[in-house]
Amino acid sequence: ESTPPIAESPGCRDIYLCHLVIMVTGDHPITAKAIAIAVGIISPESETVEDIAQRLNIPIEKVDKADAKAAVINGGDLKDMTTEQLMEILRNHPEIVFARTSPQQKLIIVEACQNLGNFVAVTGDGVNDSPALKKANIGIAMGIAGSDAAKGAADMILLDDNFASIVTGVEEGRLIFDNLKKSISYTLTKNIPEMVPFMVYIIISCPLPLGTITILFIELGTDIIPSISLAYEKAESDIMNQKPRHPKRDRLVNIQLAAYTYFHIGIIETFSGFLCYFTVMAEQGYLPGTLINIRVPWESRTVGDLQDTFGQEWTYYQRAQMEWTGYTSFFVGIVGCQIINSIIRKTRRFSLFRQNVLNEFMFTILAASHFLCWNPPFCLLYRVQYWFVSAPYVILIFAYDELRKLIIRNFPGCKCLQKTFAIMFKPNLACSFTAHSTLLIVW
Repeated sequence: ESTPPIAESPGCRDIYLCHLVIMVTGDHPITAKAIAIAVGIISPESETVEDIAQRLNIPIEKVDKADAKAAVINGGDLKDMTTEQLMEILRNHPEIVFARTSPQQKLIIVEACQNLGNFVAVTGDGVNDSPALKKANIGIAMGIAGSDAAKGAADMILLDDNFASIVTGVEEGRLIFDNLKKSISYTLTKNIPEMVPFMVYIIISCPLPLGTITILFIELGTDIIPSISLAYEKAESDIMNQKPRHPKRDRLVNIQLAAYTYFHIGIIETFSGFLCYFTVMAEQGYLPGTLINIRVPWESRTVGDLQDTFGQEWTYYQRAQMEWTGYTSFFVGIVGCQIINSIIRKTRRFSLFRQNVLNEFMFTILAASHFLCWNPPFCLLYRVQYWFVSAPYVILIFAYDELRKLIIRNFPGCKCLQKTFAIMFKPNLACSFTAHSTLLIVW
């Protein structure tokens, strides 16, 4: 007597789109096929070799097996197959049902799937399912109807005996993995714009562009809360249409994520910070060329008449005030880009216009920012005019990431194109692109 299909099973079609779901049962082939169609493992429009032969009124031997999308294999036929023949069936048929199988044959099927490089999960409830549950990469036993032997051999137990719970678990696992990548990518981005100012400070001996206190503000103010909030993002609508992750190749932090984070968005944020910094210094009289090799007299308390580009003399205290203003402007350049960075990280493939990432709280923050910018007393007090210097880079990051996502969506199979633009490891091209954008912005 076969177990009737659970009502939720036909609604689990999403998992069939990106996973090969195989039904292995001891039922008669006709019964097994009917149940497979009822739960969606075999599509109603799919045909087996027997169906094609019946429709064309020809012998089964004359039917090209490649024309059959589905396959129903009897345990008696499986016994006479070689391992190569079984693997050929698994490769060529996306919808497969094995009927009248023995416990040993279930184990053979699992081993064949693993030999093809697949990560295999097996569900079962009886004692006869124990060998297959033990052999599988993930053994899933039924918590209600499952035997103690099956539960002991399994890695996971379904408390409600519902196949739909597996689909929910797969979706939640993918969501957690995606959100962790978003959070890590966002957190790593600001490392480059925080590190480069100190390298420039040492290499060209200029006044320090970014102070340690402002770095602390960046770490505490723009890191903790936004990165945690990204862990609670909702799933993108195509999350169940993606192929399963490879257990060895698809790492949480890979070269593509690091390249795009550090050498694309990170470099853009670095240019944004330096543009804000050089704007402040130039406004006070120190053009970029004048700042080279000026660090020693700049930091000397005994030098009280250091001249700028236009011949003005600056005391140590005045230079310190100017340097602190430069810290703040660099800080604003990074934070402005990090705000848009936290927004673009909400999706990995979909456009932000489809995901509806803006909310009332964000609009309130933007309205308050504009009020501070255009209210004269606040403008003089906080010097918010420097906030707008980084605005072109904010727009650049948004447009750049939208173009990347557009290419990923429209050319999902073109790995060359994706690696060349979307996730390439070519920092020299990213620097060149950002540098040309900077020249255009300054002009």
